[in-house]
Amino acid sequence: MGLNKFIDHTLLKATATKNDIIHLCEEAKEYQFFSVCVNSSYIKLAKKHLKKSGVKVCGVVGFPLGAMSTKAKVYEAKKAIKDGADEIDMVINVGFLKGESFKIVEKEIRAIKKIMPKKVLKVILETCYLNDDEIIKASELALNAKADFIKTSTGFGTRGASLEDVKLMQRVAGTKMKIKASGGIKDAKTAQQYIDLGVERLGTSSGIAIISGKESKSDY
Repeated sequence: MGLNKFIDHTLLKATATKNDIIHLCEEAKEYQFFSVCVNSSYIKLAKKHLKKSGVKVCGVVGFPLGAMSTKAKVYEAKKAIKDGADEIDMVINVGFLKGESFKIVEKEIRAIKKIMPKKVLKVILETCYLNDDEIIKASELALNAKADFIKTSTGFGTRGASLEDVKLMQRVAGTKMKIKASGGIKDAKTAQQYIDLGVERLGTSSGIAIISGKESKSDY
C-alpha cells in the first residue's frame, strides 16, 4: 500500500477559508489520500467536493483543547456525522486525565462512540502534555471505551508525535486498537518510520511533500 493511503490530509488552522478547504479536497482527490481532516464547520463542504472520489471525510471534535463539556462534544459529533463525516477525531479532556478523573474521561469517549457505532472514532491523547504513565492510562481508557484508534496529537500542542509515544501506546493497543500519529510528520523518511512501527494512519498537512519527496512548506 502506498504512503498516500496512510494519510489524513489535514487543514485545521483557524484561518482556513472555504476556498482553502476546496483546494485541500482537490489535492486529496489528485493524490488519493485516505481522507481529509477538517474542522467540523467544513465537513458538509468537504463531503460535497469529495463526492464519488473514494476519499473519506474526517472531522475533529472538541478541538484543539478538549476542555469543553461532554454534552458539547457529543452534540458536535452528532452534527459532524449528520453532515457526512466518515470518521471523528476527538480530543480528550487532558486536565481531567491529569487530575485522575479517569471515569469521566472514559465515560466521555464511550458517550461519543455510542452515537457513532458504525463510524471510526479516533481519540487524541495530546501526548506532549502527558508523562509515560499518563499516556498508557489514556490509551487504556480509550480501549475500555471501545475507540477504534488512539492518536498522538492535535498538532497545536507544544510538540507533535514521537516514536517513543507510539511505542507506549502500542503496549496497550496491541491488535485491539489502531494508532494514528500526527503532528510534525513532514517527510517520507519520518512517515515510513511510523508505518514500520505499525501506525495505520498519519495526520499531516505535508502529505504531498511526503509522497513526492519534496520539502514541506507547512508551518504547523
